[in-house]
Amino acid sequence: MTRDTLINTTRAILAKAGFDISAALTLRSVCFDVVARRDSQLLIIKVLSNVDAFARDNADEMKVLADALCASPMLIGERSSSGPLEPGIVYSRFGIPIMSNETLADHLLEEVPPFIFAAPGGLYVKLDKDMLKSIREERGISLGTLADVAGVSRRTIQMYEGGMSAMIDAAVRLEEYLDAPIIEPVNPFEYKPEKKGDSYELTGGDRRTNSIILNHLLDIGYSVTPVTKSPFEALSRDRRVIIMTSVDNEKDLLQKTEIASDISRVTGRHSVVIVDSPGGLEGFRFTAVVTKDELRKIDDKEELTDLVMSRSDI
Repeated sequence: MTRDTLINTTRAILAKAGFDISAALTLRSVCFDVVARRDSQLLIIKVLSNVDAFARDNADEMKVLADALCASPMLIGERSSSGPLEPGIVYSRFGIPIMSNETLADHLLEEVPPFIFAAPGGLYVKLDKDMLKSIREERGISLGTLADVAGVSRRTIQMYEGGMSAMIDAAVRLEEYLDAPIIEPVNPFEYKPEKKGDSYELTGGDRRTNSIILNHLLDIGYSVTPVTKSPFEALSRDRRVIIMTSVDNEKDLLQKTEIASDISRVTGRHSVVIVDSPGGLEGFRFTAVVTKDELRKIDDKEELTDLVMSRSDI
């Protein structure tokens, strides 16, 4: 299956599940292909036939985007060097959850969540640690008995009750012995940022970039995160203005403005494109167009924020 077909399949699944989805990105060397939102759930998705082609720098930027946009990053694929991605299993690479379109469809359309995740050493499941402990104590079952049932040590049972995941065989034996649903589904959209935003965010005039525009944004009070594998130049975690782009290449101007507008529509965050001249860019409902001359005259963050909000409609 071609990657375009894979992307279209992913978009079709999301649309059928009620997500508002962006157009598939056509730019090369970007870290994501689709953005989708359903209510408060925002997904940033990369689609690859072979997930081994997913590079660490792409993963790092997806995490930055996920943090700034309060989103969940996701990689959709068909196979890895070990073989096809199995249905019902959530894999990961560089901390980004991975699953097949089949698993995505089962989860979103059939309401059959995955229960298994791959990690170093094999396949694992999550246990309801509170249920496990309460049943054991209510029935007077010793740690040793459960250890014998599961084929693990007493210490391992204690670690299960503390929240540690279990190998599939051990978990199934415990569940059958206790006759209780202690195996929990995996939420592939659950994501907790590994780093705080201030660890990669630029603030103040003492942290300069190679961009005159970004330096000016820093000078007037914005905190910004430059990005290199996205269809825009920088992000701000400001709740109102989030996506910032400047375009020096005239032939990229319309395309990048269209992309910024589409992503703003889906994410519900304002975006701004900084240009030499606004000619030909009227009518982009979700993106404000600000000229470089206008920007030079602005010396306060709130002034630019108000201008962007007045020129974009979300």
